Amino acid sequence: MTDHAFRIVNVFAESRLAGNPLCVFEDGTPFSSETMQKIALQFNLSETTFVMPSDTATARVRIFTPTFEMPFAGHPTLGTAHVVRAMRGSDRVTLEMPAGVIPVEAAGDVWTLDAKPPTHRQPTATRAALASMLGLDERAIRDEPLWVNTGSEQLIIPLATFDDVRRVVPDAAALLRVASNGARAMAYVFAREADDVLARFFFPKHGAVIEDPGTGSACANLGGWLIARRAPLPLRLRVDQGDAVLRPCRLGLEVTADGRIRVSGRVIEIGRGLVTL
Repeated sequence: MTDHAFRIVNVFAESRLAGNPLCVFEDGTPFSSETMQKIALQFNLSETTFVMPSDTATARVRIFTPTFEMPFAGHPTLGTAHVVRAMRGSDRVTLEMPAGVIPVEAAGDVWTLDAKPPTHRQPTATRAALASMLGLDERAIRDEPLWVNTGSEQLIIPLATFDDVRRVVPDAAALLRVASNGARAMAYVFAREADDVLARFFFPKHGAVIEDPGTGSACANLGGWLIARRAPLPLRLRVDQGDAVLRPCRLGLEVTADGRIRVSGRVIEIGRGLVTL
């Protein structure tokens, strides 16, 4: 039996008991992939990460949901960078992931990642089908939905108003049927008013629809959607997410004049512990 240290952090958090929680294991080298997956299910947070040595970056990171490994995810990237700084003392780190090496930098406890260049494609589902999936009238979809990928492909659906975002009640069966990329089903809905965005992110799990409180990868993909839709650049947006599940998150999205996508958020460590295995 050996003790393995972990930390619990809240990401995109403006107060200690807000944001999206993350478990970070300081040393993942003793664990097999199977054990990492079981640990992630044990903690049952949206993601658990494992820090390991890297030949090409400050650290190598593996990200697990309770059911599968992810090539990239935003809030685990920012939260893990915060823990890597605590262990190694630098405000600038690079994290090696299956999606590539992600640069991350801090200003105090606000961390910013540079997303990979985006790709996008049209969904096969009609607007009517997508609106029905969300429990909305087709007129609530304001612009063109797109699958966008800055490291993790997700379906981005623009809605007309903040009230439309609040009224979304997804149907689990329809989500699986019309919002799947062949590997996973998910939908990110948002509305924009000037420089403010209200967003929600949904995915199916065990026959139910789960809502994620703060989704950094989807925020990056929103940047990719804005580029694809030829939004005027540069821009800076404040993205609010998570109020509907009582875990308010505040995300910052910057898209530079040359099309770089940057996502930021505050990270707060709230606890440490040991797992004995």
